[in-house]
Amino acid sequence: MKKILIITYYWPPAGGPGVQRWLKFTKYLPEFGYETYVYIPENPSYPIIDETLVKDVNPNVKIVKNKIWEPYQLAEKLNPKNKAYKAGHFEKKESQSFMSKLSVFVRGNFFIPDARKFWVNPSVDYLKDFLQKENIDTIVTSGPPHSLHLIGLKLKNELPNLKWLADFRDPWTQISYHKELKLTSWATKKHEDLERNVMQKTDVVLATSYADGENFKKIGAKHVEVITNGFEEVKQQTEKDQNHFHLTYSGGLEMLRNPVALWKALTEIMNENQSFKNDFKLDFYGSLADDVKQTIVDTGLQNNLVVHGYVSHQESLNAINSANILILTNFDNVASKGIIPGKLFEYMATGNPILAIGPTDADVERILQKTKAGDYFSHQNTNEIKNFILSIYNQWLRNPSQKFETNEEEVQQFNRKNLTKKLVEVVDGL
Repeated sequence: MKKILIITYYWPPAGGPGVQRWLKFTKYLPEFGYETYVYIPENPSYPIIDETLVKDVNPNVKIVKNKIWEPYQLAEKLNPKNKAYKAGHFEKKESQSFMSKLSVFVRGNFFIPDARKFWVNPSVDYLKDFLQKENIDTIVTSGPPHSLHLIGLKLKNELPNLKWLADFRDPWTQISYHKELKLTSWATKKHEDLERNVMQKTDVVLATSYADGENFKKIGAKHVEVITNGFEEVKQQTEKDQNHFHLTYSGGLEMLRNPVALWKALTEIMNENQSFKNDFKLDFYGSLADDVKQTIVDTGLQNNLVVHGYVSHQESLNAINSANILILTNFDNVASKGIIPGKLFEYMATGNPILAIGPTDADVERILQKTKAGDYFSHQNTNEIKNFILSIYNQWLRNPSQKFETNEEEVQQFNRKNLTKKLVEVVDGL
C-alpha cells in the first residue's frame, strides 16, 4: 500500500471550514489504496471547537502529534478582544484601537508568514526521521497557516526525492486581507520571497479555485492543479417548515462581506408584500458581526431576524437542508473573485436555491452557472436580487414541497469521494 502524510494545523475537534477539506480527503484516501498519516499540533489554539467532527475521522488514519508554541495566548491576554493574530479577522479601520493596530502591525511584520512559524523547525527535525523510518515518500502541506508550507519546503530541501504537494486553501500574499497587515517594504518582500520559493520548489500546487490556480502560475508555480472543496451526501434529520419562508446563512459574516443590497431588497419586498412580511425568516447560524447585525436592524428587518449563534456542523447541515433560499456573500472587490467558500458545496448538496453575491466574473458564478444551483448577483443588484427572491417565494406559495431543479450531473463532480479520486490521480502521476 502507498503511503502519504498530511501536514495540517486544523483537525478535529477544531470547528469551522479550515478543518473540513483534509478531514474529508483522508476519509476516502484509504479506499484508493493510500495508508494515510496526519501530522497535527499536540496543543493547538483553535478559535472554534466542534466535538461532533471527531466521529468523522477515519479510524484507519494514523495521527501523529508534536508540540507547538504560538503567541496567541500571550497576545489575547494583552488585548482579549483582539483577533488580529488570527488570519482574516480585522476590525474596520475607523474602529481599531491603538492596541489593535499595534497587534496587526506585529502580526504582519514580525510573524512571517504567520504566528505558527515557531512550529516549522521542530516539525522538520521530527518529520525528517519519521518519514524515513515509516518509508513515506509523499507529503501534503495545507495552509493557511502558510508557515506549514515552510515545513514542506525545508523537508524537500533535505529529502530531494520526497514528493510534495502544497495545498493552498486560501492564497498567501494575494488574499484580500493581506494589505490590511500594515506591512513594511521589508516584510512585504519577505512574504513574497517565501511564497515564491514554495511555489517553485513544490511538485504540485493545489488550488481550491480556478482564479487562484491562474494567479499561482503567474507567481512562479510550475505545476498547478485545481481541486475545489466539496460536499458529502447528508441525510436530512429535520422536516422543512411549511409555515415560514427561510432565508438562511451558515458560517461567519463580517462587515467586509455585508450584502447591503440583499437587506434593501428584503425590506422593499416586505413593504410591498404583507404576505412575505408575515412568512419570511432571516436565519443566521454562526458568528454574525455586531455591525452587520446593526445594518440588518437599521434596514427594518429586526422582527424577521433569528440569530442562532454557533452550532455544531450537523446542526448547520440540518439548517441549510431546511432552508428555502441559502445566502452566500463575498467581498466586493475583483481580488476576491477566486474565493469559493466551502459552504457553497454543502449548499449545493441540499438542492435548495442559492442566492450568491460578490464581484462579477467570479468562480462562484461560474460554478452556479454550470450546476444551475442558484443565481449570482453583484453587490449593487438590488432589483435583480429582489426578483429572484420573489420568484422562489411565489413558487413556495404554490407548492411548499416543490424541489428546485439543478444539473445533478454537474453537482456530483463536487462530491468529496469524486474529488478524492481526482487528488489520487494527481499524486499517482508524480
